[in-house]
Amino acid sequence: MAEAVAGIAEPVVVDVVSDVVCPWCYVGRARLGEAIRSRPDLSVTLRWRPFQLDPTLPPEGRDRHAYMMGKFGSAERILDMHRQISQIGQELGISFDFDAIKVSPNTLDAHRVIRWSATAGPGVQDRLVGRLFALYFEEGANIGDHAVLIDAARDAGMDAALVETLLATEADRPEVQQEIATAQKMGVTGVPCFLLEGRYAVMGAQEPAALADAISKVAEAKANGTLDAPQR
Repeated sequence: MAEAVAGIAEPVVVDVVSDVVCPWCYVGRARLGEAIRSRPDLSVTLRWRPFQLDPTLPPEGRDRHAYMMGKFGSAERILDMHRQISQIGQELGISFDFDAIKVSPNTLDAHRVIRWSATAGPGVQDRLVGRLFALYFEEGANIGDHAVLIDAARDAGMDAALVETLLATEADRPEVQQEIATAQKMGVTGVPCFLLEGRYAVMGAQEPAALADAISKVAEAKANGTLDAPQR
C-alpha cells in the first residue's frame, strides 16, 4: 500500500488504530489500500497507531486453541468465524491460515517496533504492519517473539541491529501503553478504527468505497477550509 498518493496538495492524515492479531484489521488494511488506489486524485498520509485486544496476555503468549476456547467457548463458533473471515480474505488476496497459529501473543513489543518504524523512511511502517499481519495470519508465526520481530523489521527496511538492541530494553513501552490509553479515552473500543485528520472516526473494516468516500469528504473540507464544520 502506498503511504501517499499524488493529488491534492495537502494530504489527508489517516491514523489507523489497530492490533496486529486482529483479523478484521488485516482486512481493513487491504480495503484501505483499495480505497486509496481507487482515488489517485487524493493524497493520503498513513500512520499506524497501537491498540491491544488483550493486554493481559503474558509476554510468552498463550496456547492459541486454549485461549480461543476460553474466549469464545465453542469450537464450532470459532470455526464459523474463521470461515467467514477467510472467505472475505480470499476476495482481498489474503490467505488466512488460522490452523497454523499456535500462539496467541502479547503484541506490546510488536507495537513498539511499529512505533520505531514510523521514522525509518517513507512506506516502511505500512510495510512492517503488512508483514506482521502476514506472518501471523498466513504463516502462523509468533509475533511476540523478538527474533520474529527483528526479521520482520529487516524485511520492511529497518535497521535490524538497532531494533534488536531496543527490544532488549524498556524503550517506548510506556509511550505505547499511553497511546493505547489515549485511544480508549477517545472512545475507541474496537479495531480497526480509521481516524481522519484526528477529527472523524470510521469504525470497523468498512468497504473500500465507504473509506474512499470518507477520505474524499475530509479532503474536500480540508481544501476549502471547512474541516471543522459538520460533515454530511
